[in-house]
Amino acid sequence: MQFRDLNAQYAMLKDDIGERIARVLDHGRYISGPEVSKLEERLASYVGVKHCITCGNGTDALQLAFMAWGIGPGDAVFVPDFTFFASGEAPALLGAMPVFVDVDGRTFNLDSVKLEEAVRFIEERTDLNPKAVVAVDLFGLPADYLAIREVCERHGMLLLEDGAQGFGGSTSDRRACSFGDVSTTSFFPAKPLGCYGDGGAVFTNSDEWAALVRSFAAHGKGSMKYDNVRVGVNSRLDTIQAAVLLAKLDAFEQYEFSAVNRAASLYNETLAGSGLVLPKIPEGFCSSWAQYTVQLPEDSDRDALQGALKEKGVPTMVYYPKPMHEQKAFEGVHLCPDGCPVVKRLCDTVLSLPMGPYLIREDLEFSARTLMGLL
Repeated sequence: MQFRDLNAQYAMLKDDIGERIARVLDHGRYISGPEVSKLEERLASYVGVKHCITCGNGTDALQLAFMAWGIGPGDAVFVPDFTFFASGEAPALLGAMPVFVDVDGRTFNLDSVKLEEAVRFIEERTDLNPKAVVAVDLFGLPADYLAIREVCERHGMLLLEDGAQGFGGSTSDRRACSFGDVSTTSFFPAKPLGCYGDGGAVFTNSDEWAALVRSFAAHGKGSMKYDNVRVGVNSRLDTIQAAVLLAKLDAFEQYEFSAVNRAASLYNETLAGSGLVLPKIPEGFCSSWAQYTVQLPEDSDRDALQGALKEKGVPTMVYYPKPMHEQKAFEGVHLCPDGCPVVKRLCDTVLSLPMGPYLIREDLEFSARTLMGLL
């Protein structure tokens, strides 16, 4: 059993992917080929925004958004403390101060009440300018954007949706990667929509920000390749990766998204009454289930449990074993006003089980029942 079975996906899509890659090899436009623009059009349409700009990876997507906004020294950027390093790394790399905020203990996403408290702390206790909020769609579930947006508007801040894990998730009327003033995603292979290498994308309805992102992603170009009007970076999605993503997007829309939600429902049914805290999907929300993550009892020996599961053929992962504010890279260059106690508890108790649209029922039930037998 694999934690996320990319081999099964490839077996299903092999012919389509092969044909699409062959067409790229035939026309030879390996950089900015027609597949890239086609993919951007389809992604923008699927998400429901005006602009999609693909780039080299999900971290670049975050950085490009911040560059378009002019984020830099003296700015405070609020980031959930329970997420991958890139969400805090991108603003820090530009000289801004990451301010880490606690999360909701059931959804794993940014707590809007704690966000309000953190913003007021920055306003009242520092000389920093509260500039932007990063809300992460952790494990595939969109954050509570209605509540987070209210905080942003109250304090005049920009909202960036980090949809690296959230592509395909939704609320009752909108899809992930449409909730931010600018939104981003990652096409890392294990994501809900992943390529065969690195890739990312930026989404926005703003013509101005879209143009800036495109410029910054291409060495700050102006009217042409050799007209450089600002200092930028080099971040682009290769044509072959776009071809792979076009094939995978078809599958994602046609059956993968519904299949992964059926898998999550079966996990929920099998693990009911186990004593585990199961992932919560609020009413009106839909997750793309990048991960299926449970919370163990606080007195559990997680390392021993993982070892026992591995011996029985069940791979597991821990996302994330350390709060962001405790990462060595942020020593002395971050703020964490309340210490994020919920995040600290989650870091000690979360465990992610095998998940994906190609997980067969027998393997899913085996994983769940094996875990229950070891508790």
